[in-house]
Amino acid sequence: MKTFMLKPTDVERKWFVVDATAIPLGRVASQVADILTGKNKPSYTPHVDNGDFVIVLNSDKIVLTGKKTVDKKLRWHTGYVGGLKEIDYGTLMAKNSPKAVEKAVKGMLPKTSLGRKQITRLYVYKDGEHNHQAQKPEMVELKGARN
Repeated sequence: MKTFMLKPTDVERKWFVVDATAIPLGRVASQVADILTGKNKPSYTPHVDNGDFVIVLNSDKIVLTGKKTVDKKLRWHTGYVGGLKEIDYGTLMAKNSPKAVEKAVKGMLPKTSLGRKQITRLYVYKDGEHNHQAQKPEMVELKGARN
């Protein structure tokens, strides 16, 4: 029996909506990364980009467990001497929660041209409203939701 290899011309993309209310950031990011890469499909092929589009809603309501709001930091360098900047995730979630979700998902994608293409299909919104009704997205229930 031959191994099935998907061709780029055979890829069919869907749209999914994820409600991230009261779910830890890492759980949201890992499950969204699986959808973006296509690992949730039986036709997954590592070298073919067959992932779907994902809309993440309510990024303001994502939780960070433990003391991560204070201890976990986002660091970047401006390119100038002494230009190392950092911000803790508590402040980042208050100021720009979609950026925190995008950074977490991007870190779980491949660090290749394939991963850079996949991250373009992620849309993150602070509240429960989005403007992608024309694509008829399906709702996805994430595993690990807290009640």
